[in-house]
Amino acid sequence: MDFQHRAGGKTGSGGVASSSESNRDRRERLRQLALETIDINKDPYFMKNHLGSYECKLCLTLHNNEGSYLAHTQGKKHQTNLARRAAKEAKDAPAQPAPEKVKVEVKKFVKIGRPGYKVTKQRDPECGQQSLLFQIDYPEIAEGIGPRHRFMSAYEQRIEPPDRRWQYLLFAAEPYETIAFKVPSREIDKAETRFWTHWNRETKQFFLQFHFKMEKSLPAPPGQAVSVGVKRPPLLITGLGPHPHSDSMPPPPPGGIHGMPPGAHILPHMRPHMPPPGALPPHLRPPLPHDG
Repeated sequence: MDFQHRAGGKTGSGGVASSSESNRDRRERLRQLALETIDINKDPYFMKNHLGSYECKLCLTLHNNEGSYLAHTQGKKHQTNLARRAAKEAKDAPAQPAPEKVKVEVKKFVKIGRPGYKVTKQRDPECGQQSLLFQIDYPEIAEGIGPRHRFMSAYEQRIEPPDRRWQYLLFAAEPYETIAFKVPSREIDKAETRFWTHWNRETKQFFLQFHFKMEKSLPAPPGQAVSVGVKRPPLLITGLGPHPHSDSMPPPPPGGIHGMPPGAHILPHMRPHMPPPGALPPHLRPPLPHDG
C-alpha cells in the first residue's frame, strides 16, 4: 500500500490531530501551567462538591476539573461579578473613623503686663557703623521658658498703616505681653560680631544687639577724603574735575569775547587765561586810571 501522499503517511507515525483534540491538549497545558503559578486553594470562591466536580460560589457555575475553573476565573463573567462584589462591599462597609491627631498640650499663661526695657543707640568709633542695644527685663518669667525675638515687616502688622521705611523688632516671653520696637527698615548686618543675643538666667535679663549695614560710598577724588557713611554725589559730566572758583582770575575784556553774544554769561572755567598785568610788556599794559 502506498502511504506517500496520505496525511501522516510516514510509516510508524500517527494521524493528524483533530481540532477538538488540539483544544483539549491546549487546555491541559494551560491547567498545568496555572496550577504551578496559582494556588487554587486560596481562592475564596473555589469549592469542591460531594460529586467530585468544582463550583464557583461567586458565579454559581459547575466545572469538571481545575483547568476549567481557572479558565472561568479569567473570563468576562467572573471578572464582572468580582467588580460588583467589590463595589457592594465598599458601599456597605462602615465609615472608618479618621485617625486620631496627636494632641499637643497648649500652655496657657495669664498675662501679667509688659516687661521693662532699655534701648541704647551706639556708633562704632572706628567705622561709624550704627547699632542698637536692647535690654529686656523678665523678672517673673515662667519656668523653662526662654525669651524669643524676630523681625517683622511693616506689612505684617495691623496696628499702623504700612510704611516701607520702618520695620518692627518683637520680643516675647511668657507670661509677659509681647512688645515691639519700631526701627528703620535698613539691612541688618548678620556677621557674628555684629549681631548677638544673651539671656542671663540669674538676673533674668535678655540682651540683643544688631548693627545696620554700612551704605556703600563712592571713591574719593585724589587728594580729598570722604567721611565714612556719606555718599558723594556723582559728577554731572564725567571726565571733568571740579573747577575751584578763583578770585584772582581777571574779568573778561570790555568788548566781550569774539563769537559770544552780548550779555551771555561766561562760566569761570570758560574765561580765557590772561597773565597778570605786571607780566605784560610796557607797550601792552593797560593805561592806569588818572585821579580826578
